[in-house]
Amino acid sequence: MLDAATTIEYPYHGNDTLIVHCGLKPANVLLNEDMVAYVGDFGISKTLAVSKSMTHTETLGTLGYGIMLMEVLAKRRPTDEEVFNEYLDLRKWITQAFPRTMRDVVDGNLFSKEEQINSKSEICIASMIELALDCTKETPESRITMKNVVKRLNRIKNTFLVM
Repeated sequence: MLDAATTIEYPYHGNDTLIVHCGLKPANVLLNEDMVAYVGDFGISKTLAVSKSMTHTETLGTLGYGIMLMEVLAKRRPTDEEVFNEYLDLRKWITQAFPRTMRDVVDGNLFSKEEQINSKSEICIASMIELALDCTKETPESRITMKNVVKRLNRIKNTFLVM
């Protein structure tokens, strides 16, 4: 997820023209033989002129990234009719379960049955869920920027590696 976030962050902060990937989903993230992620299919991306409303434009990409992060963690698509309907979407489903019953919404393959409730992997997953929720807040102005997404993922990674 860090590789994908870095790829999405670069068009926002690495050049003068903002590029928003409008089709961000797990199917558009490709892994090489070393499990390094690459974001593909920029075919429906949008180019935005730099404007005075940078807060709004800088957070456009975080919504798609946050939903993708939720999809990966929950192993569910936002269109999964088995769980979601007009009253319950992926974000609400995760919000209702988090943090008390987090194990009910994340992919069961992320945790082994023997792991303790305070295991480092659960702390890592909880941090990633919090990040996804911050990316998908109601208003664009309240969402974090992709630059901050990358910073937080690096912190999560570094914390996880030293625990």
